[in-house]
Amino acid sequence: MKPLVSIGMPVFNCEQVLTSAVNSIVNQTYQNWELILIDDGSKDKTLEVANSFSDPRIKVISDGLNLKLPRRLNQAISLSKGKYFARMDGDDISYRERLQLQVEYLEKHPKVDVLGTQILVFDGEGNPRGKSVSKVSHVEICSRPWAGFSLAHPTWMGRTEWFRKNQYRTRAIRMEDYDLLLRTYNISCFACLPNILLGYRIESLSLKKILTARYNISTALLEKAFTEQKYLFAFGVVEQGFKALVDTFAITTSLNFQILRHRIGETLDESELVQWQQVFAECQVK
Repeated sequence: MKPLVSIGMPVFNCEQVLTSAVNSIVNQTYQNWELILIDDGSKDKTLEVANSFSDPRIKVISDGLNLKLPRRLNQAISLSKGKYFARMDGDDISYRERLQLQVEYLEKHPKVDVLGTQILVFDGEGNPRGKSVSKVSHVEICSRPWAGFSLAHPTWMGRTEWFRKNQYRTRAIRMEDYDLLLRTYNISCFACLPNILLGYRIESLSLKKILTARYNISTALLEKAFTEQKYLFAFGVVEQGFKALVDTFAITTSLNFQILRHRIGETLDESELVQWQQVFAECQVK
């Protein structure tokens, strides 16, 4: 049977956490999927772990090269057989109902191109840090495009034809999602479910990765400002510069999440904590 959903999972050096990520897909209430697991030149035992799964719906691809996330996502999209393409990282955990609820929504709303969900942020030990609450409508998600889009990349599911038409740009390192939304938001339709359907792992913050993202976002904003004569986007560069200063101060002073509270979001309520504990526990067994 042809899968309705193709899940692209590029992975790099995540041998310790990959099993739980894949288990969270195998445990889905919705089962008509294929998982395209692409190893991006890992140096640890990630490929060995990937090949340990016997489920025929899991396709493992490896060429020994390190091509980075944007290229690997485009590769996964090109290999997809499903009507819908979903994102998944090798260190995150999808809730059991994630695929089912996203498929149901997209089937009922054919004009929506990309659909996200709310996320729970957790640390390396599985302890919840908070929840990141995204806006749900296209207008709200895209209200300040020069500042960002409220649509968490690891939660995306969209129409495969849309992703094939709108490829990730390979130079958009550490901001490939923002770059894609920035280029397409005025000709596409985005939405986000109000449910927490993905656990997003943040073990630590890398200043190098954050500053790389800030620089590349600034470059994309300047390009849009001058090529499309939308000069308001140039002010976003100033905002990125200010945020880079705050990031640098927070991380170099080891204050991290005390200052960068937005990276772990809002406080979870008791029912959300209980639900997460169950989701996390279910994904730990091989």
